[in-house]
Amino acid sequence: MAYRFLIVDDSATTRAVIRRTLGICGVEVEKISEAGNGRDALAMLRVGKFDMVFLDLNMPEMSGVEVTEKLRQDPKLAGVNICVVSSESMESRVQQLRSTGVQGYIKKPFTPEQIRQVIQDVLGVAHAA
Repeated sequence: MAYRFLIVDDSATTRAVIRRTLGICGVEVEKISEAGNGRDALAMLRVGKFDMVFLDLNMPEMSGVEVTEKLRQDPKLAGVNICVVSSESMESRVQQLRSTGVQGYIKKPFTPEQIRQVIQDVLGVAHAA
């Protein structure tokens, strides 16, 4: 099965690194889309279907926390799989995010193995190599 991913980060460099990592982590990719802020991400999520969103927390216009809250309040989008990718690493913050329905958390900088592992854990992709 091929998967659709949305990468949401205000850094074009970070988006490019995640895109490249998805290409080499052994998961079959159907489509990778990108958004530079939370507002654009929500618009994309309302018109397209994605298997997982890689979401930065600190962005202009709308933070990753605000995006998560809006997704969880919308019955059509409440089930979207979210993996936060952030430089924040306080355990209390990670637990707060998980309590809002975030399935994965990866601290920047990350490795391809971490991306592969969160995809395996969240999407149940057992064959990623």
